[in-house]
Amino acid sequence: MTQTNRLILAVDDNPKNLQFLGKLLSSNGFEVAMAQSGQQALNFMLKNDPDLILLDIMMPEMDGFRVCEKIKANFATRHIPVIFLTAKTETDDVVKGFAVGGVDYVTKPFRSEELLARVKTHVEIKILRGLLPICSRCKKIRDDQGFWKQVETYFETHSEVTFTHSICPGCMDVLYGDSDWYRKPQK
Repeated sequence: MTQTNRLILAVDDNPKNLQFLGKLLSSNGFEVAMAQSGQQALNFMLKNDPDLILLDIMMPEMDGFRVCEKIKANFATRHIPVIFLTAKTETDDVVKGFAVGGVDYVTKPFRSEELLARVKTHVEIKILRGLLPICSRCKKIRDDQGFWKQVETYFETHSEVTFTHSICPGCMDVLYGDSDWYRKPQK
């Protein structure tokens, strides 16, 4: 999957955590935005549409659970996957994270490789679950820049899918049904 231009919003009240996340994600091909509070994150999303949010729970004024609830309550932002990235390790916290709409829960300290794998997975799932504008005649898909691409090209660019081609039995009948070499033997 190509990470280029995939925007990750990191939300944490600790600047050192944001700095580390920014370096980790940007060095792996992601564009990174940062917010030091839940309100900053919500304000950022009024003008931007991140592909994924990494959200701390323990923050002043508004904790991560409340931020996630607000994200999921808003029609314009509820499609954005939220991964909680927190030092809270209690089972009740993990369960609450999923209950308020989180797609994953990673505890600090974390392994960089594991976090990157989870980020990549959820970005890919988001892409595959989203609404895709598709032409009802030719079946091309309109990308984020407004260009129309073949379905295969779109998915190969936005995921790890590789296509192979064949012809289904119904299409074989339509295409070759009148040909002597194709006619199925009568029983």
